[in-house]
Amino acid sequence: MANVGGGFGTGVVGGVGVGVRPYAELTFDSEGDVDRVTQGTVSRMEATDLLVFAHGWNSDRSTATRLYDRFFAPFEGLVGSGVRLGYVGVVWPSMRFSDEPIPDFDTLAALAEPDLGGALDPLTRRALEEFWPERRAELDRVAELLAERADSAAAFIEFGALIRELAGVDAVPALVAPSVPAIFTDDVLEVCRALSVALARAGAPGTGAAGTGAPAAAGGPEGPGLTVGAGMRGLWGGAKELLRQAAYYKMKKRAGVVGERGLGPVLAQLAAARPALRFHLIGHSFGARVVSFSLRAVPDRARYVKSVTLLQGAFSHYAFADRLPHDKGTGGALRGLQRRVDGPVVACHSPHDSALKIFYPLASRMAGDSAGLLGFDERWGAIGHDGVQAVPGAPRLTLDTALREGVPTTGCVSVDAGSVVRRGGAPSGAHSDICHEELARLVVDAGRMGR
Repeated sequence: MANVGGGFGTGVVGGVGVGVRPYAELTFDSEGDVDRVTQGTVSRMEATDLLVFAHGWNSDRSTATRLYDRFFAPFEGLVGSGVRLGYVGVVWPSMRFSDEPIPDFDTLAALAEPDLGGALDPLTRRALEEFWPERRAELDRVAELLAERADSAAAFIEFGALIRELAGVDAVPALVAPSVPAIFTDDVLEVCRALSVALARAGAPGTGAAGTGAPAAAGGPEGPGLTVGAGMRGLWGGAKELLRQAAYYKMKKRAGVVGERGLGPVLAQLAAARPALRFHLIGHSFGARVVSFSLRAVPDRARYVKSVTLLQGAFSHYAFADRLPHDKGTGGALRGLQRRVDGPVVACHSPHDSALKIFYPLASRMAGDSAGLLGFDERWGAIGHDGVQAVPGAPRLTLDTALREGVPTTGCVSVDAGSVVRRGGAPSGAHSDICHEELARLVVDAGRMGR
């Protein structure tokens, strides 16, 4: 991959200013291969403690850098005199739809009136082409279908086939591929109807929620008979959401690869070369998956990861469990890995996060699940929605309590950050509302870096 300057000692990366110093970016490709120039820059940072932050979905490097600039800003004034911080922003290939505004980054008008049911806007289209560079023909046709909004079952069937190609899944029976999310295997019209219901639940304008002018059929606004708009044309908002979920499905898998094969080994190499250096991992959304999966590369009995803070983590709330409640013979994907952290794993969650409250469970439900797409089932919950689950003894704290009394020195802990993580528009709600001094203070306390 191409070399990218790290901006060490200057606070400037690619022309984008970052107020903290020393700051560097650690860059990975989709396979987890690190840019060696950025790795070298990080290895030369003069610090006692490294804050290593992995972003979630972002449309480009500049969006990630702006996030790091904003989130890192309070730290210098919060740490003790014996702590010399180094700031590392992990950059990995993800994307976001430009109709998902980020609080403090996008305009209030964008926060209030996202376009969730129409054609792809130019920024999103460009981001999709960068995310799927080998799929331009499929993306051309997807864009055409979304713009046409045909009242035709055949158009939806074609759209569903294209989405499966983008997601890299086959239209096979659930018995053959039970691990494929049901949104890619079930009848595409039913899937788009379910996603339209989810958009209405999230308060998206023009999707059949109360006051939007789109009537619901008998059974209520969330009932099985919901019809959004006129005929099948009203389901194209759900179709666009299906495209979004295909991108997230790819990003979710990519985040695990980048963490396990990329970030984890890089940090292990750096720790071996500089054993006194302390690492504090921070991840937002799928970036929380990146930093969590990096723990798989931490050697047994190694003590260099001093804390992990997960901000609205977009992965299973059972990930750290030794045994799943619904399958006692199986553990979570990260079972027991909190024991490789010489400090706490803090999972921040918020009830105002629509992306994780509504869409994550729907998109995570496996093919053949008897609960159906709209059925409630705790198996598919996200750690950023309700915190760590099925880990005995893991405390649950409010943010105020955590800041006043501190967090445990080891193990998993859930912190309800809804008092500050509360702003954002449809469809994601407060999912990206994470730049708050209170959360920076939580990271400092978790890492025992305070005054």
